[in-house]
Amino acid sequence: MYPPFTADEEHHLPNVLSAPRFATYLRETGNDRTRALHLYHWNLQVSAAFMVPLHVLEVALRNAIVEAIEAVHGGTWPWTQGFIRSLPNPRGPAYSPKRDLEGCAAQQPTAGKVVAELKFVFWEKMLTNRHQGRLWDDHFYAVFPDAPRGVAASQRRSELRSDIEAVRRLRNRIAHHEPVFPRTLQDDFDRIIRCIRWRNETTSNWVLEIETVRALLAVRP
Repeated sequence: MYPPFTADEEHHLPNVLSAPRFATYLRETGNDRTRALHLYHWNLQVSAAFMVPLHVLEVALRNAIVEAIEAVHGGTWPWTQGFIRSLPNPRGPAYSPKRDLEGCAAQQPTAGKVVAELKFVFWEKMLTNRHQGRLWDDHFYAVFPDAPRGVAASQRRSELRSDIEAVRRLRNRIAHHEPVFPRTLQDDFDRIIRCIRWRNETTSNWVLEIETVRALLAVRP
């Protein structure tokens, strides 16, 4: 699957990538420079491949959560004080959903543009127990209609939040060009598909038809 590296590539690529970065791959391959380069190449490819299911998940997730918010607070929810007051606002450098929303809402003219600017972690925080009574008791199964039934909405919401938290860690590693090969990537992929399926099974099946992650997982160097 992988063409051999030229002598020049084996010499220059590790230096361009930087010794500390490349050291992670050397440790994994027993200081075999050629194997480490193949692993780096594969890590690039699988990271890129994950962007397709991650894209669909993020869009599906935020649209589902917006539907629940709008059912309670209406279409102008980014500027509605009742919703803004419901958001946590921790002091210091910790992420604040309230500050994130207020900052986006002050700069964007429509709710749709606010949605596009909010950080992924904002949507994860909307799945915490804090919002169970306000949103999820009445609206979880409405906006995630293909989630398995038979348990309380609070349990399914907690399960979804746990999956999204793990997916966010993967997403952040990819976004920061960090190694993802140490992760159990099949589990990450399964989480992403499960989250999309809860929103809409047809969409998750479509992603399974177009994704290339599984093929790459099968040929890890």
